[in-house]
Amino acid sequence: MAEGLRERKKRQTRQRIAEVAVGLFVERGFDNVTMAEVAQAAEVSVNTVYNYFQAKEDLVLPPEEASPRRLADIVRERPPGQSAAVAVLERLRREIHGRERTVGLSAGFGRVLEMMRAAPTLTARLEDLGRRMTDALAVALAEETGADAGDPLPRVVAWHIGCLHSLVYAEIGRRTTAGESPDAIAAAVLELLDVAESLLGERVRAYAVREGRPCSE
Repeated sequence: MAEGLRERKKRQTRQRIAEVAVGLFVERGFDNVTMAEVAQAAEVSVNTVYNYFQAKEDLVLPPEEASPRRLADIVRERPPGQSAAVAVLERLRREIHGRERTVGLSAGFGRVLEMMRAAPTLTARLEDLGRRMTDALAVALAEETGADAGDPLPRVVAWHIGCLHSLVYAEIGRRTTAGESPDAIAAAVLELLDVAESLLGERVRAYAVREGRPCSE
């Protein structure tokens, strides 16, 4: 369905507020900017800012982009014949090839990363987000495989996948801080993914392969 005028205006307003906010945070520090100052710079009311962003941290880590369901959603959307681990590996490779903002390979991300690391509430949210991603993935894997409530296997597999996912982001962050270009970072992280995949045990790589849909008669 095509985006209506009202929806487009709301999306553009939301995007403008977030961009203005991040610019202020990078310039002055996350803790040194108030929501009222964001509203003034974006030329909207404070209530408008809160209508789009319930918390100041949401301006930097929007729930729809930094979602605890990210890994579970990737796994749920995978095609027939693909395992959970391979689905996440392929998504990461696609995002890295595309230099996507999701993995922090967009222009200017280095300064944003420095700002985030200097803000305790943002670093705490990132750590909590990683834990929640792994927990949500474990639930999704248990549901798909029909594992018993006490079966540790879905949680162990989710932990492996979650650690690999975190490793990719940590490597991107490390190389971004070191001043490497997005192209150089992408090449290095793609190599890292190849090595990580080669070291994954077959039981993890082949876990929760999605069955094909039966042919209609």
